[in-house]
Amino acid sequence: MLKAKHHFFIYPMFKCLTKILLKRNFNKCLINGEFEDNGKSVLVISNHVSWWDGFWIMHLNLKLLKRRFHFMMLEEQLNKHWYFQYSGGFSVKKKSRSILETIDYTAELLSSNENMVLLFPQGEIKSVYDRNIKFEKGVERILMKSPSETQILFVVNLIDYFSQKKPTLYMYINTLHKTIRSVDFLEKEYIKFYSEAINKHLANV
Repeated sequence: MLKAKHHFFIYPMFKCLTKILLKRNFNKCLINGEFEDNGKSVLVISNHVSWWDGFWIMHLNLKLLKRRFHFMMLEEQLNKHWYFQYSGGFSVKKKSRSILETIDYTAELLSSNENMVLLFPQGEIKSVYDRNIKFEKGVERILMKSPSETQILFVVNLIDYFSQKKPTLYMYINTLHKTIRSVDFLEKEYIKFYSEAINKHLANV
């Protein structure tokens, strides 16, 4: 597997590029919800709806989490876009024995309070309107191996244009405080929060 690196130039450039791209392409980026920081590592679980997802979570990290950014990518995509490895990207290769190494590595990252790890538990890009969310089993193994104090942050990203030329990004967040080791429970909690976020969004926009 390919492990994450934080290049002295590429990683800061990625953070700077995030600010520039979001300012240029979005009307506003709004964060709705609270992150109650206990000082421990953060596992971010987000919906995967577009090419923008990584930049959106970097924005959230810069604004609220303030951790060293890590994210899981398919190995073939990380090989193709090699620069992401130097911005915190690490690889997973599905249907391969190396996936166990990726799980151990993710848990190792979460053992440091300075780190955050972004996971897209669906494993692929889905429509933002698709509420039929199914977590892959690897998520449970990561939870089993990571420290019990690791904070789990749910994120639901939604966008709307309305009368604006550029879309507005709405980021709904929720911190879990329970010690979770079951992927089924986590999946149900995320689906519940996803529906709550959409209903709240429709009621307030």
